[in-house]
Amino acid sequence: MLSGKATFEFKPLFDVVYSNLKARHVANGSEEMLRLRVYEKLQNLVNRGMVEKANKKYRGIASALARLQGPAAGSPE
Repeated sequence: MLSGKATFEFKPLFDVVYSNLKARHVANGSEEMLRLRVYEKLQNLVNRGMVEKANKKYRGIASALARLQGPAAGSPE
């Protein structure tokens, strides 16, 4: 979601992530605990310079996020 040019506040961003996890049946634990984990991971991305935070809105930096994904699995480096 953050690889596009759109900006998101945390609540709508979390709602989409949580919906996707529920649809894949991988949303284990309580929603509140998951919210804290997602917020922590988002803040780590901000600290690493992969996501910009302006006020309460977040926007991914595509080139930095592409490095996070790295080379495709199984492809030579």
